[in-house]
Amino acid sequence: MKAHTKVTQANLTPQLAHQILVEGNERFVQNVKAQRNLQDQVLETSKGQFPFAVILSCIDSRVPAELVFDQGIGDVFSARVAGNIINEDMLGSMEYACKVAGSKIVVVMGHTKCGAVTAACKHVELGNITALLNKIQPAVKQIEPKTDTYSEKEIEQVATLNVKLTIERIRKESPILNEMEKNNEIEIVGAKYNVSTGKVEFF
Repeated sequence: MKAHTKVTQANLTPQLAHQILVEGNERFVQNVKAQRNLQDQVLETSKGQFPFAVILSCIDSRVPAELVFDQGIGDVFSARVAGNIINEDMLGSMEYACKVAGSKIVVVMGHTKCGAVTAACKHVELGNITALLNKIQPAVKQIEPKTDTYSEKEIEQVATLNVKLTIERIRKESPILNEMEKNNEIEIVGAKYNVSTGKVEFF
């Protein structure tokens, strides 16, 4: 499998880009990797890159985007931050990926058993972590715990809602990406990775 070229990237629709990621995760779950020569891909991409997707995911060590979607060098832009939250820098990165570099899909991917989401539900305050967790609070506040503390199920509901609210913010705070999506130049989609099974569920 070769790295994407300007031609292969240009010929992809957002729907095909989505399908590539779905099929890649299916291979990952089945432990059947596509045949790639990574050194060849290093050489192929040395003069330019044409990734078809930008994936915003958590820094969690169990959720490496390229691996869980079985993608190679030059295939995806990987934007990672605890709690897969959005800020000005992440929005700028996504705008670059899609408007300048030609990516066809934006994926916001949360995951099960997320430490950042759990910490936000527990209202942890510590250094710069406090400001980061505050960006998850809109999701926390919408899920009412049945007791004084959030159950595992409720924490997972917060994690899912956090992805959905992040997508809403992308559409609201990035006129560039919003317009591209309306023109069917890109797709903006949410997903959640299960750290127990390796399966990605798209919303």
